[in-house]
Amino acid sequence: MIFLSILILIVAIALPSINQNIRSILYVRISSIIFIYAGALAYNAFYIQSIGSGIGIYSGLFQVTVISQLLDQFIFIIGSFILISWPSYSSNINVIDRIPYAREYSLIVLFSSLGASLLVSSADLISMYLSIELQSFGVYILTTLYRDSESATSAGLKYFLLGSLSSCLILLGSGLVYTYSGLTQLESIYNLINVSENTQIIQGISLGIVLIIVGYLFKVSAAPLHNWAPDVYDDSPTIVTIWLTIMPKISILIFLLEIQSQIGNSLLTIISLSLKNVLLISSLLSLLIGTIVGLAQSRIKRLLAYSTISHIGFILLALAINTEQSVDSFLFYIIQYSLTNLNTFLILIALGYILKSQSLLESFQDIKYITELKGLFFNNPILSLSLTICLFSMAGVPPLLGFFSKQFVLYSAMQSEYYFIGIIAILVSVISASYYLKIIKVLHTENKEIKVESNGNSPLSSFHSFVISTLTLFILFFILKPSILLNSTQLLALSLFYY
Repeated sequence: MIFLSILILIVAIALPSINQNIRSILYVRISSIIFIYAGALAYNAFYIQSIGSGIGIYSGLFQVTVISQLLDQFIFIIGSFILISWPSYSSNINVIDRIPYAREYSLIVLFSSLGASLLVSSADLISMYLSIELQSFGVYILTTLYRDSESATSAGLKYFLLGSLSSCLILLGSGLVYTYSGLTQLESIYNLINVSENTQIIQGISLGIVLIIVGYLFKVSAAPLHNWAPDVYDDSPTIVTIWLTIMPKISILIFLLEIQSQIGNSLLTIISLSLKNVLLISSLLSLLIGTIVGLAQSRIKRLLAYSTISHIGFILLALAINTEQSVDSFLFYIIQYSLTNLNTFLILIALGYILKSQSLLESFQDIKYITELKGLFFNNPILSLSLTICLFSMAGVPPLLGFFSKQFVLYSAMQSEYYFIGIIAILVSVISASYYLKIIKVLHTENKEIKVESNGNSPLSSFHSFVISTLTLFILFFILKPSILLNSTQLLALSLFYY
């Protein structure tokens, strides 16, 4: 983490001195290399023999564990893939027009990723709040980065105001926990919960923790705190939406897992039951709202926003169960969700680049309506098939990656006797397949009004195409070698429960 912060500082100082005539894409490539290098540094931590139970740094503000290092690597890899989605310079369109705000975008995502990395390792209320704010402010600025767009500015303002409200809830909850416990270190608070017999203290801490959880549920767009997500995702440029829908959620969900794993098995049922009930209610509402409201959407990013809310419902269900198997399914679902969503948005960005290069879109790199995808299979069959595979995976069609993630969560729910919400999850999974099929139908419906002739230039970089093809093949052929991913998630679940 400290190495990443140093690298960010170096880049922030060095970039202004670079000649302005150098292509803007250089900034994005440098940032992508930083992500890869930071992931390699996180991997080196596994060679520390004492890391098994965690290493406290900065006077206990952060706890470096096997889980935090693996998740750091995953965050940095996903971040580098997103940055690679910027187009290559292969046409006559001016670079500055094609890639606006590339320099600012690169720096902001680095700072936001630093906040995500710090949050995963947070072991104190102070470091927790500072980390989530560092991540959040980066995302707020990123949303309003395209300041020439009125819709993007509106989305950023809405996100900032409502996000500040959730931050106030987190701060209020942290204040209540400190007031009743006199502690800020999370491990000490967990120990106090297990040994204290003072009902007033336990009730105060319970209320504070519930407020913290509610604040974080707001930030991951879990129902009923989801109203901001469809508007912000739809009004933001796709290159920003891809970041919003993946990166902030990973770190927050992992931090919630660490809280749930410590408190969920507490001897005091008042706190564990309060936390579990909040998660179950939010999970149920997310499953229902994300599916039912998503059926009425005609704009592609609003539909994917409600799809995200539905997926959050599955993730929160696994989190609420809090068994070794459910933690395994929780981690597997997060990885599956991140990879599938990443590939889906990379394909949408690629299709936007191609359609703009063929003068079929008014605004660069933005496909807003589902109908704009009509007939793309006949013009770009490979990208259309890749998008179809991702949508089938989101719907949970076997034998794709998404099917196994839903199967693991539902199996954990049934095994732990959560029959009602398990049946609801099965029903909404079947219903939600209809709006994925709607997109697939439009993709494969011939549009006779548009005849496209290729000009020989591709706005996609070779690495962008490579990432799409690799992720698509992984989603498609996961069943052939599932142990690659399953062994990692099982190792993480075991280390969380037994260290």
